[in-house]
Amino acid sequence: MKILIVGATGLIGGAVADALSANHDIINAGYSDGDVKVDLGSKASIEAMFKSIDTVDAVVSTAGLAGFAPFNDLDDAAYDLALGNKVMGQINLVRVGQNHISDGGSFTLTAGILSREPMPGSVVISLANGALESFAKATALELDRGLRVNTVSPVFVKETMEKMGMDPSSGLSASDTAKAYVAAIEGCMNGETLDAPDYA
Repeated sequence: MKILIVGATGLIGGAVADALSANHDIINAGYSDGDVKVDLGSKASIEAMFKSIDTVDAVVSTAGLAGFAPFNDLDDAAYDLALGNKVMGQINLVRVGQNHISDGGSFTLTAGILSREPMPGSVVISLANGALESFAKATALELDRGLRVNTVSPVFVKETMEKMGMDPSSGLSASDTAKAYVAAIEGCMNGETLDAPDYA
């Protein structure tokens, strides 16, 4: 398969690319580097990215911006960033990408465990993650040509926790997290949320 990975230069995206590259052709997309460049917060940029590549068989997104902050410290910009980038950016990958993907192709988006297991400071991230899970579940009922859409729900990544000085024992490595993305792409599920620890 020819697979477009948006966010391939990030920690999880890189691990997904590594896991898929042995059996598939990978197109890496990033904000400032990669085979193609894309600003997930801009629909026009997403349209330009798809126009610059041939039809693909799968689209994976491990990208999307949203920040941690206490509820009473969140301003409009914090909500706008999460909704405009992490949510609408990934939604637009499906909206635009459906015209650039082969029959039976798949979209795999990134949500996160904070949608169902929130913590103090996670309001906008939890909101974004929950929206993406609901989007995939509902959109799966309407996509035609056998197209599929799923979300992967990562937990905290061990490598990130270590860099932040946190105890990484409750996390999951990037390489183990990538296994859920591979399952979504190579499997047949549709409208599902794949919890990364279930595939490690």
